[in-house]
Amino acid sequence: MPASLKALIFDVDGTLSNTEADGHRIAFNLAFDEYKLGWHWNIDTYGQLLAVTGGKERIKYFATDFLHNKNVPNDFDALIPVLHQAKTRHYTELLASGAIPLRPGVERLLKEARETGLRLAIATTTTPANVTALLTHTLGEDAISWFDVIAAGDIVPAKKPAADIYTCALQKLQLPAAQCMAFEDSHNGLLSSLGAGLKTVVTTNDYTTGHDFTGAEIVLDNMGEPDSPFQLIQGDANGYDYLDCRMIEYLHQKPGNNT
Repeated sequence: MPASLKALIFDVDGTLSNTEADGHRIAFNLAFDEYKLGWHWNIDTYGQLLAVTGGKERIKYFATDFLHNKNVPNDFDALIPVLHQAKTRHYTELLASGAIPLRPGVERLLKEARETGLRLAIATTTTPANVTALLTHTLGEDAISWFDVIAAGDIVPAKKPAADIYTCALQKLQLPAAQCMAFEDSHNGLLSSLGAGLKTVVTTNDYTTGHDFTGAEIVLDNMGEPDSPFQLIQGDANGYDYLDCRMIEYLHQKPGNNT
């Protein structure tokens, strides 16, 4: 008998919201303008930078692999965390303005999961401040309390695609991977969740539609709504046309790609 489902663990950026294109990229550019660096990350450039997880790591990657350390301030290593802090501030301001909504089906699924008694958790490389800002500005001031565990930012040394952040979330939940389901949007995220032994649902976005999602239980374009079905990209939806707790239970119980 498969283990019973007890908790859902969500990635944030690209999974709960299209924060990468609509939020983080814009906030990075505002921080670069604030510090008069003359840098601008367009949509294509940012798509390439997403190969690296973590905002501070992304800034450093841009300097080394795109600029080849030319036109970089002398105190650049010290400037990186300052830039990232400014970017986080701009990101929070964008969220407060309502510029970054949740993806289709996310709010419905979170509320349904709470009503059915499933525990909720977050496993993300973004900062705790970014998580708090997104949840409170989209779901309300009490939304943080919906989640038993928020594993975020630099609390583990190795970021995705390493499994550390999911392993951390499982430890804090005090549950085995067999009793949880993960939700991701990218190849690196999927590698991370699979590395922790988690069955995983993938909802793609514009940056990740071409990624390799081998090992995912199912791949959808979004979670869907009753009046706006998802598009099935990979896997067996068993007749469901939007992601709800019944469908998640089906995916969790069936013999899967990660068992």
